[in-house]
Amino acid sequence: MVVEHQQNCPAGLVGDWLVEAGASLDVVRPYLGDELPEPATYDALLVLGGDMGANDDATVPWLGPLKKHVHATVAAGTPVLGICLGHQLVAAALGGVVGKNPAGLTVGVEPVVWEAAVADDPLFGGMVHADRVVHWNGDVVVAPPPGSTTLARTVDGSVQAARFAAAAWGIQAHPEVDAATCRQWAEVDRDDHLARGLDQDAMIDRIRAAEEELERQWRPLGERFARIAERSVGPRPTP
Repeated sequence: MVVEHQQNCPAGLVGDWLVEAGASLDVVRPYLGDELPEPATYDALLVLGGDMGANDDATVPWLGPLKKHVHATVAAGTPVLGICLGHQLVAAALGGVVGKNPAGLTVGVEPVVWEAAVADDPLFGGMVHADRVVHWNGDVVVAPPPGSTTLARTVDGSVQAARFAAAAWGIQAHPEVDAATCRQWAEVDRDDHLARGLDQDAMIDRIRAAEEELERQWRPLGERFARIAERSVGPRPTP
């Protein structure tokens, strides 16, 4: 199951890689009124990004129920992967804290600083050759849930990738995007970026120039998550 929070934040490249690896995707769009199915009805959960904050339960009605859903999914042992907002929601659902990045806004192609713990991780363990990734965020996981393992950090030290539970992961960055998607986001954020002195055209050009490299380096993430989902398949309840 894929939870999409808004139309301009699709599964993108990660969705393509999952399908190419043999997965089928059931995209749930709560912003259009879709209900979340029971965790027992799918083999893995992918939670995508969005403009809203992970703590915006009062103004985004599906965030509170989604966090409870994530908690139940993790408890059931079903694999979970969160991207950007999804990463933050998984962390919050399991007892972590999400807040503003003390280092400020992070946008564009940024380095990945891998931790030693990534070496034997079943999902990110094969990603150590991915040395850059696209970021587009102002919030971060400031306190991971108890028992979490940080697998990568940004250059400012914030959590970039983590294993939150036995089969639950998150990545703050956006391996799923290309320059075309980022151009849509840039239009939405234009005034804010201009106020901060960011050159959006140059930033999008750098993302476009890195697309082939980023897709090659991050494709294993989709392939590995598909294999993890495949191994998780067990008996399903009779309807």
